[in-house]
Amino acid sequence: MTVTSPELEQPIALGKARGLMPQRLLIGAGLAFVFVGVPLIGNDYWLNSIIIPTIAMSLAGIGLNLLMGYTGLVSLGSGAFMAIGAFATYNLLLRLPFIPLPVVLLLAGLIAALFGVFFGLPSLRIRGFYLAASTLGAQFFFQWLFTNFKWFSNDTLTLTISAPRLEFLGWDLSSPVGRYLLVAATTGLLLWLAYNIVTSRIGRDWMAIRDMNTAAAVIGTRVANRQLLAYGVSSFYCGIAGALWAFGYLGTADGYTFNLDKSFQVLFIVLIGGSASLFGNFLGAAFIILTPILLDVGTSTFGLSDYIDQAVLANAQRIIFGALIIILLIKEPDGLARLLKQLARKITPQR
Repeated sequence: MTVTSPELEQPIALGKARGLMPQRLLIGAGLAFVFVGVPLIGNDYWLNSIIIPTIAMSLAGIGLNLLMGYTGLVSLGSGAFMAIGAFATYNLLLRLPFIPLPVVLLLAGLIAALFGVFFGLPSLRIRGFYLAASTLGAQFFFQWLFTNFKWFSNDTLTLTISAPRLEFLGWDLSSPVGRYLLVAATTGLLLWLAYNIVTSRIGRDWMAIRDMNTAAAVIGTRVANRQLLAYGVSSFYCGIAGALWAFGYLGTADGYTFNLDKSFQVLFIVLIGGSASLFGNFLGAAFIILTPILLDVGTSTFGLSDYIDQAVLANAQRIIFGALIIILLIKEPDGLARLLKQLARKITPQR
């Protein structure tokens, strides 16, 4: 039996308290910058064109990363679950206007989670390429559903949905700052939730399934339940991300807004930012959002706008994404997040 004297316990407790202080100060400074600094210094262009879409796509990346990076499962239907979240949010706000906006987002995420569990059922029998093909069915099914049934778009001829009045507790959130705060607050809460999930028993079970599902079953992990839970949680995040993308960023959407390209963009975010990394999703989303903007700025700066059209730029984006993914898979499969950690170790003085 080990006996620890009170004289030794006091310095240990004091050291832990001192170690937590810089961390809490850093978190407090980060929150102050996000919710006070950015609204004060960010103009409408930065908020509308860069910051809001980056945060919304980061949330979708977190959702897919919980499934792919932490559980080792595959999905090519992220865009479908984003569409479910967007259309569910629109119809709930339209038909049940008395429900508060946060509750509507929660319900929309739960609706997306329900369908995510349904389309995750094949994961109980198949894995790998065949599982990816089965989730691809969700992408085409919901795109067909939202473009052929007018009820989901309130019987509009264009089959588009426009952002209803966004407000909470009497505060109008339709301005760029209001929409930014909505997207940032929602993503911050879900990021905190994701961190607690991956550091809990559920997260450890997911990683055990990812590493070897047979061994996970031997040690008592309920593999089937955990896999379906992973699909549900992933779709929940993607559903809320779709609502934020449609109404926090675009202002309008239709069935083609969340097409297969959107699903691949979410996949690229995970691959570029880093698998099994929550912070890496923000790096991957920033790369996805900023690359087209930088290409446009570069062509106009060097006077190439008359020689390079938008189709060429779109193809250049795909070439850049593909080349970077190949390089990262060869050199650093853990993505940009891992590269930044390695760089931080090199420039940080060793004690």
